[in-house]
Amino acid sequence: MRSGRIRLDRAVVQGFYDRMRVVAPAAYGAIERDRADDPGRAFAETACGRLAGSLDAAGLRALGMWAHHWCMRFYDDDTRVGLRLVREIAGRSGLGWTVDEVCWLLDQSYAAGPAAAHRFTLPLAAAAELPPGALPDRGDEAPGWPRLLAG
Repeated sequence: MRSGRIRLDRAVVQGFYDRMRVVAPAAYGAIERDRADDPGRAFAETACGRLAGSLDAAGLRALGMWAHHWCMRFYDDDTRVGLRLVREIAGRSGLGWTVDEVCWLLDQSYAAGPAAAHRFTLPLAAAAELPPGALPDRGDEAPGWPRLLAG
């Protein structure tokens, strides 16, 4: 299988990274605080939960994209706190995910490979919010994508 990447406009991708840079310091700090804290604590009472609670939908999407990217890059490290953050954001509906954001998340997930067991958690939740047929046809580039999105 080829990389399966959708070519997103460079300015769009740069916009994603710019948005993620805004939340990255707070997100990294919250993850580090939560690593040292009680793992059984309710999400809303954690540093990540307080951060997520302080953001609007666009901020939550940026936080989700950053946490997803962080977890995909460091999945061989201790990413339990980051994965919890990703799952919590994936569980929220109505965040207004865009096609480009979902394509970027899916590309990040495919690039991570199967060792990152939860790599499709956020992209699939985000894709579920898009209208049917909104995602571009990937043809033979990523043969698993249609099956993955079909459930």
